[in-house]
Amino acid sequence: MKDNLLLKVSNLDAGYGAIQVLWDINLEVKQKEVVCVIGANGAGKSTLLKNIVGIIPSFKGEIFYSDNNITKMASPERIKMGLGFAPEGRHLFFGLTVEDNLLMGAFQRKYDKSLKEDLDFVYTLFKPLKGYRKKLAGNLSGGEQQMCAIGRALMSRPKLLIIDELSLGLAPVVVDDLIDILAKLRKERGISILLVEQDVKVALDIADRGYVLEAGAVSIHDTTDKLAKNEHIKTAYLGIA
Repeated sequence: MKDNLLLKVSNLDAGYGAIQVLWDINLEVKQKEVVCVIGANGAGKSTLLKNIVGIIPSFKGEIFYSDNNITKMASPERIKMGLGFAPEGRHLFFGLTVEDNLLMGAFQRKYDKSLKEDLDFVYTLFKPLKGYRKKLAGNLSGGEQQMCAIGRALMSRPKLLIIDELSLGLAPVVVDDLIDILAKLRKERGISILLVEQDVKVALDIADRGYVLEAGAVSIHDTTDKLAKNEHIKTAYLGIA
């Protein structure tokens, strides 16, 4: 792999059981880069992220992360290597407190000074969570739940943060705050970000490069500046005739 390449997905096929969803996917994320995956509902975006994280297996192809072939590696091992995942729908433990949910993201780490420092860092990033640390996660607002899901992913100390549907169901002001936080994570901690986002305008504003997924295959790959000017993207995803 190239020196600055963090993630490389090569000729990937994947799906569920006998049903194939992804076809010959090639994707790369460089160090300190933000990459988005856009596409219509059912295009295979979430399936791609689940495969990269190891929740579902590959049918064919390979996944390399930080110079390691992780294609057949179990999901906990991928997380331990530095993949952080905030899934669509947040999937918090609603019967646990905010702080317990955050600590679940560090389940493979020892409770030591560094873990406490990371917890404090998450509370610095997501200030509302600090005041709600003993509140049940099920009683949080949608925006606060998303903060908790991203914070939980950060507790594994990821080099690559993978987020499925950042803005889904959130007010624009909350989305703006989350975008600022992602920029801070890249600038101050050097974290790369792979983002699936239904709101194409948001995705193109955040990312450096983007992949368009259509019918389970990559149809277009380019810088986000060029994607924003692409006639097909403008018509199909941005509502610009």
